[in-house]
Amino acid sequence: MTQRDEYLRLDRQICFSLNAASRAFGGVYRVLLKGLGLTYPQYLVMLALWEADGAGLPVKRLGERLRLDSGTLSPLLKRLETNGLVRRERSARDERSVVVTLTAAGVTLKERAAEVPRAIGAATGFDLAELDDLRSRLNRLTEALDSAEIQTLGGDIRTPGTADGGDIQTSGTTDGADI
Repeated sequence: MTQRDEYLRLDRQICFSLNAASRAFGGVYRVLLKGLGLTYPQYLVMLALWEADGAGLPVKRLGERLRLDSGTLSPLLKRLETNGLVRRERSARDERSVVVTLTAAGVTLKERAAEVPRAIGAATGFDLAELDDLRSRLNRLTEALDSAEIQTLGGDIRTPGTADGGDIQTSGTTDGADI
């Protein structure tokens, strides 16, 4: 097996490992959030609104914070509003802007949701330092990928820092694995 063949093994793909972990997290969250009457995306919306501490957030800013487009966010907000957890209102300062605020029920739900992060942490089997390190690394990975300059040219993928656009150059201890 050549080095290029080795790079193409499924078990060597970071994207596959991240996807598998994300699906596993989704399963755990589904069980934990069922008692709160929330889906995972709805939970993320509620987290962002709880952070705003009653101030409310414009839909646009909420979408940016959660990395969701309006086509995905609008149905989430509609369901949360139907369930009595949030309220959407036009901004008094800018009629074009819609602000999302928590209702009393949305504020109260925060207390019940407080146990979710601890349960997720316990499910991972990681200690707090490992969880902090993982979160930090994932945030760095996200920032790097957001700013990556990747182009597809004539069927070849070329990225700055790669030899002839073909071989992936690595440094440190990764030896080209887990790409």
